[in-house]
Amino acid sequence: MSGVLDGFRDPAIAAKLVDAIRETATTPCTLMEVCGTHTMAIAKNGLRGLMPQTVKLLSGPGCPVCVTANPDIDLAIEIARQPGIVMTTFGDMMKVPGSYSSLARERAEGHDVRVVYSPLDSLSIAESEPDKHVVFLGVGFETTAPAVALTIREAARRGLPNWSALSLHKTVPGALRALVDDPEVKVTGFILPGHVSTIIGVEPYRFLASEYGVPSVITGFEPVDVLQGVWMLAKQLAEGRAEIEIAYGRGVHAEGNPSAIAAIESTFDGCDAEWRGIGVIPGTGLALKPEFAAYDARVRVPCTPPEPREIRGCQCGDVLRGVVQPFECKLFGRACVPEHPVGPCMVSSEGSCAAYYRYTDYGRA
Repeated sequence: MSGVLDGFRDPAIAAKLVDAIRETATTPCTLMEVCGTHTMAIAKNGLRGLMPQTVKLLSGPGCPVCVTANPDIDLAIEIARQPGIVMTTFGDMMKVPGSYSSLARERAEGHDVRVVYSPLDSLSIAESEPDKHVVFLGVGFETTAPAVALTIREAARRGLPNWSALSLHKTVPGALRALVDDPEVKVTGFILPGHVSTIIGVEPYRFLASEYGVPSVITGFEPVDVLQGVWMLAKQLAEGRAEIEIAYGRGVHAEGNPSAIAAIESTFDGCDAEWRGIGVIPGTGLALKPEFAAYDARVRVPCTPPEPREIRGCQCGDVLRGVVQPFECKLFGRACVPEHPVGPCMVSSEGSCAAYYRYTDYGRA
């Protein structure tokens, strides 16, 4: 695979694209990426430092762990506290702080919280421990939702009575609409998420160009991918165009992945969802359809979490909207570090604050 990707990491090609960006981006523009993998790629490869003064790169709500709001995290924690529950989740969710605790803290206090590497792993636990109720915590965008959808359907096929899913999944296009409608968010172009776009294709983004006149480019995750995406956006802006273009043809087709889309649509209904820093966005959540109520943790394990609260001083929500950059938060690199994170943007491997902390000198003086 490294041989296939060598051209997308070629310094000479990258340098030519940087020159092209400098020649094309003659007027100021602010470009926002909405994918955690892009966030890490931009930081790791020092791409912000290569941009001309006319181009500003911002990180948006592209980290699914980060945008999960405290009330949802609190609900997962409260479910984990119930007798006989095994809460299973991916590792990124363990240290994410809710209002008063985290899943890692709950495990340390004796509750049964386990890290799994696939939703199917949680089915195996349920089969091997029939005296316990196993809950899988589903977090992520359209990229991870198909696998969870298929796991729900597999649980139904097997007739597992002691397994359910807590869906905290979200869909991306509605969040982009909320961003362009936000008067505090000043974005002139979007670097669209490669992974999400492999699932949903191009059509769900069309409104950005047709309704708002905001150019957008779907691109990949290597340095040349990102730089090509930036150049294509700069070119659209210079030419007065607003289109949805693909700079990641090896991974994204215009129609997306119809099978994955069908898995989502046949298992979930759209619902309102709360996004950290943005608020409730109609239709951007994924709730289990009524016919799968027997596998819905909200139905199977009813409980009431405590009144949510926000951590004082944490500006993770503003970081996710691109209103402030991570180093502008007073807690960044001081009270909030990866070993002792205050907000989820410092926890996740795709979080903006984690990317800035790991790959820049901000906050380390």
